Amino acid sequence: MSENNQPKQLQRKLGARHLNMIAIGGSIGTGLFLASGSTIANAGPGGALLAYSLIGLMIYFLMTSLGELATHNPTSGAFFTYGSKYVEKGFGFALGWNYWYNWAITVAFELVAVQFIMKFWFPDIPGVWWSLAFIGIIFAINALTVKGFGESEFVFSLIKVVAIILFILLGIFMIFKIMMTEPSAVFANWQYKDAPFVGGLQAMIGVAMIAGFSFQGTEMVGVAAGESKSPEKTIPLAIKQIFWRILLFYILCIFIIATLIHYDDPLLMQAANNNDVSVSPFTLLYEKAGFAFAAGLMNAVILTAVLSAGNSGMYSSTRMLWNMAKEGSAPKIFARLDRRGVPMNALYATTVVASLCLLTYFISEKEVYFWLLNMSGMCGFIVWLGIAISHYRFRKGYVAQGYQVKDLSYRAKLFPFGPLFAFALCLLITLGQNYQAFISDQVDWKGILATYITIPLFLAVWLIYKFKHKTKLIGYQEMDVQPMRPDQNN
Repeated sequence: MSENNQPKQLQRKLGARHLNMIAIGGSIGTGLFLASGSTIANAGPGGALLAYSLIGLMIYFLMTSLGELATHNPTSGAFFTYGSKYVEKGFGFALGWNYWYNWAITVAFELVAVQFIMKFWFPDIPGVWWSLAFIGIIFAINALTVKGFGESEFVFSLIKVVAIILFILLGIFMIFKIMMTEPSAVFANWQYKDAPFVGGLQAMIGVAMIAGFSFQGTEMVGVAAGESKSPEKTIPLAIKQIFWRILLFYILCIFIIATLIHYDDPLLMQAANNNDVSVSPFTLLYEKAGFAFAAGLMNAVILTAVLSAGNSGMYSSTRMLWNMAKEGSAPKIFARLDRRGVPMNALYATTVVASLCLLTYFISEKEVYFWLLNMSGMCGFIVWLGIAISHYRFRKGYVAQGYQVKDLSYRAKLFPFGPLFAFALCLLITLGQNYQAFISDQVDWKGILATYITIPLFLAVWLIYKFKHKTKLIGYQEMDVQPMRPDQNN
């Protein structure tokens, strides 16, 4: 087929069940299965639960903000488009590149996690070979048609959801078993030593970043909007279901782990103090329950979960790069689609960045893992700040131009409190993430660089674009707040 006959738009093949699973697939991965144990060890059961609850509330408001934006303007370049339309073109430009970079780095991060997981079965095989094998699998899945990707992600995520439900049922059974024999011992771990809160404010802020990283991926509904059927119906439904399901999974899992395992359990402390991400509290709990075979099975599920998160990340970042190229904010070569409607050039570029996971051939796995974690986590919070700002300004512009809020297909709850609360909490966690590095006797420049490097990068991209193109903040009266028809994204 000649280039002129290539499709010029993405294919609208994703239904509500695909949108649900893409977001669940992106947000239930390493953060829950591997990092949740270290959050409890660092902040105690109460600190971990409070951190996840606060982040969950913040995500709720962000998701409703995104729901209003995505139903009004369904596009596969959600955050880039909203930032450019409702804030400032340079801001949208930087936001788009940040999101692409964020998920490309997250894919690399998930593929490094694969190395730790595979050591459970094959301790003598160098981990870099597993990363290489699985990046090939993820690339192949994303090279399918969007419907093929949607179906594969549906299956991956379904495995995770079933595993989490079984884990929750096992945990509840174990708690009731304790309750039947020693009722007073049920909440013993919540009163153990310094529990429920351990480590003070410093630990809470640190845990909040990990909790935030765990929730990253819920915003993928906005990215998938451009390939969804009837976005005005499927997106609000998906947003409502996704948030409550994910929050329920996280809160229940954290509660169960904290209730059944001491926060200073040697294995949890090993995960927290030695940065040993190979210790999963899920596997540990099955071992404590006497199901050694189930521990191995759980590790297989964790592997599926990590691959699913990487798979969703590859999809999300590829679509963002494609849309930016289509809008002129990235080289035009990335705007090309093959005859099946897949942006292969954007996929190639994303795969190159994801190949940073192969750095473990030269540098220690743990060092690469935590550098990628810090970079990805901070990028995710910048994206959320962008969503909150874009929604606040969109609604103000929409009303300023005489439109009625009641006419919106989907209305975010508690405006303006929702986006303002989300913005304030995001900013606090972002800036306070490693504040102790500045006030210690000897400033930890390496730690500061690892934590904050993405902030100056984002600002540099924004300001360079702004000064080069002389862009200005878009006034409420000048905004394009007209609703976009689904066929306009073609």
